[in-house]
Formats: sequence, C-alpha cells, structure tokens
Amino acid sequence: MRVFELRDGFGLDRLRRVERPEPTPGPGQALVRVHACSLNYRDQMVVRGEYNPRQPLPLVPLSDGVGKVVELGAGVDRVQVGDRVAGIFAQRWLGGSLDAIGRASTLGSPLDGMLTEYAALGAEGLVRIPEYLTDEQAACLPCAAVTAWNALMEGGARTGETILVQGTGGVSIFALQLAVCAGCRVIITSSSDSKLQRALDLGAAEGIHYRDTPRWDKRVLELTAGRGADHVVEVGGAKTITQSLAAVRIGGAVHVIGVLSGAAAELPLTSILMKGLRLRGIFVGSREMFESLLRSLDVHRLQPVVDRVFDFEDTPAAFEYLQAGGHFGKIAIRIAS
Repeated sequence: MRVFELRDGFGLDRLRRVERPEPTPGPGQALVRVHACSLNYRDQMVVRGEYNPRQPLPLVPLSDGVGKVVELGAGVDRVQVGDRVAGIFAQRWLGGSLDAIGRASTLGSPLDGMLTEYAALGAEGLVRIPEYLTDEQAACLPCAAVTAWNALMEGGARTGETILVQGTGGVSIFALQLAVCAGCRVIITSSSDSKLQRALDLGAAEGIHYRDTPRWDKRVLELTAGRGADHVVEVGGAKTITQSLAAVRIGGAVHVIGVLSGAAAELPLTSILMKGLRLRGIFVGSREMFESLLRSLDVHRLQPVVDRVFDFEDTPAAFEYLQAGGHFGKIAIRIAS
C-alpha cells in the first residue's frame, strides 16, 4: 500500500512516499481503507520535529482521516464492514478527563497516523460519520472541529454570548460555525479583508483587521460596550494571549488552543486574578465529545469549510500550502474514493 512517512530525520524533505505491506487487523481492531485526510498545524510541527524532537521514526503523520471499514479483527462489534468512520484523535481517550494514557495515544505522533491507504485502528477509537458529509469534509473533523467543540460547547458557551475568534484557520472557522449554530454573537480577527468578508458571510457579526487595528482588544471592548467577550478562542499563543486576557469580560473564559506565535508568554497574573478569569488548555477532545459534535452537525447540517483538496501524491505541496498561511478553513488530501 502507498504511505507517506518521515524517515531518517525531520523536515518536509524527509517526508517520503513509500510502500508498506497492508496491515491485518488484530483482536479489537478494524481495518480502514482511508479515503481522505486533513492537515492541522500540529502535523506541520510534527514534520518539522518541533512537536516532539524525540519522536521515534519512521512515522506516518496526520491525526485526521476518514474511510470505510473493510475488515474486522476478532471480538469487534462496535463497527461493521462498510461503515464510514473516522479515527478519534486520542485513540484511548473515550470519555471523562484526559489522562496520561489518553495523551500518549494520539494519531500522527506518537502513533502512526492516517496518511496511508489502509490503517488498522482499535474499534473503540472509531466513530461513524454522518452520510451528508463528503469524505474531505469528514476528514476535517477529528482534530479541529472537536477542539472547537471542546472549547465552546464543553466550555459553557450559551446562546446570546459573545465569542471572540482569532484568525480563519481550521479551528477558528469551526468555532465560528458552531457558535453561530448555538445562537452566539461572533467577533473574528484576521489580517485579510477578503477573509473577514467570508467570515461575515458565514455568520460572524463583526470582523477586526488586526494589522489595521493592532489593539484589537480595545476594539472588542468597544463592540461589547466595555464588557468584553464571554469566550476567547485563543490560537495565537505568546503574541496574542495578553490581548485576549484584556478582551475577555470579568469572569469570562480564554480557551488556549494554539501557539502560532510561540509558546513562551509572560502572563498578567493580576488581571487574571482581578477579573476572575478561566484559562482552559484544550487538547482536542474525547470520543464522547466527538460523538456529541457529530449529533449536532447532523441536526444543523453544518458544512465544514474545505479550502483546497490535494491528491495523495501531492502531499508535500499540501504542507507547503499550509505553511504559506493563505488558506481559509481546512486543507484536505484525497487518497481514495
């Protein structure tokens, strides 16, 4: 079978298309023929060696993929042959709070991921995908959509509240869409007028061009009559966290998801204390959260935003496109139909 793997070091030039034997599902496993994958910023960090420099190689990257079950191992009754499924991000985090076992069971690092024609996965780590979604749309869900769900829906977002979303990448656009479905008001930031317009078309109430308005936190306060946002979807990291803390209301929540501008930040602890803020670190989510998300998607018929689809053989170009940062929503890779 065809597979992309990192071998003999990190870097996009070390991501090679090779042949591996097709796996056989063991007890409790299902063999999935992978139809499509999607890229996350985490995948880029893995390929560069920034996510875990001690990651054993070779490694098949990508946490997100969807396909059909083609064979079952002994003792499997959770899924059936022919089911269209996605692997959950953390294969052993089924519900409840995250623990060390769940954190160590993530696809695409440390475990082999979904950038392959066939994957043998534990049946407990699979969820069925609604039929209305295309393979490419469904492949965008396991990391970005579940992360957005965990941040907002598990984080207590309620109808009528104001959500501040940073940027227009995968997590941020899912957060926008989920918040709109929940009846929330969304303020979104971007450095692109055209992307802001697309976000407004998806239901955002206001957009802030953060290069034209570098103190976007003050603009958020203006737009909320001085109160601040109820929730902030914080994906920027070191260079945005201070403004996020300034933009959120007293008693509000900042959901820390990304480190696009770096991970080392000095926090204004007095502000956190005096405002009684909640800072939540979001590590994607459990199977239980994924299944709650899927039920909501099915009800609302939410359409994941896929910016561009690359063919499997063009995977390195997909990574380059992600690195360029011009995408809106998600980037997918088509493996089979």
